[in-house]
Amino acid sequence: MELDPVRTNPGLYRVVMENERVRVLEYRDQPGDRTTPHRHPDSVMHTLSSFRRRLASGGREVDVEIQAGTTRWLAAQEHSGENIGETESHAIFVELKEGSGSELGERSALGPQDG
Repeated sequence: MELDPVRTNPGLYRVVMENERVRVLEYRDQPGDRTTPHRHPDSVMHTLSSFRRRLASGGREVDVEIQAGTTRWLAAQEHSGENIGETESHAIFVELKEGSGSELGERSALGPQDG
């Protein structure tokens, strides 16, 4: 099953730049928009807007609220999401291609981390 977010949610994710070491994605959605399940490798996320989202994976859910201008580490993970706020979600993801520090089969943190 294809879990590349650009393919599973093409109206929300787009490739901004790609080379042999990284892929940079832009993500935009509106309140109430949802993503289907997709996978992210280890990534750095930078938010361009403040937003509230609900992320779900493996029967777990977590609500996150992130301010504009925040930069966070996103450990490799598979999830789906929903914009539960009143504002657009707008973020940039810099996906690393050099291998993951965590295996997707392990229970890791869901959503972005502070470092």
